[in-house]
Amino acid sequence: MLDVFAGSGALGLESLSRGAAHVTFVEKDRRAAAAIEEVAREWQETNARVICESAIAWLAAPVSEPPFDIVFLDPPYDSDLLAAAAAALVGRIAPDARIYLERRAREPLPELPASWKELRAGKAGEVGYHLFSV
Repeated sequence: MLDVFAGSGALGLESLSRGAAHVTFVEKDRRAAAAIEEVAREWQETNARVICESAIAWLAAPVSEPPFDIVFLDPPYDSDLLAAAAAALVGRIAPDARIYLERRAREPLPELPASWKELRAGKAGEVGYHLFSV
């Protein structure tokens, strides 16, 4: 599983607590990345990998791990990074992957890869959420 723009790591950490085999967290803020690492240590979780780097830069780098089957994609609002991150994911996701993304509800979705098929969408307050299959 991949948690891009991990922030607090809540989505990935919840996945680990529910039995995810592995979670890679990508978060450029050093304090946030350190906090995720600290929680993983406290939980004695060996299936967490925290990468402190720009998500776009990391996604653009050569692929060295197997493709991800689940991706959480939640870039900072007003960052305009959603389309770039989605495009960069194409070489990093499995053919049957699921992508969960969040964005500001009042803003339209940017252009996403043509292979992504929306399974579900909804709104909770200011958050628009979407589930896609590949």
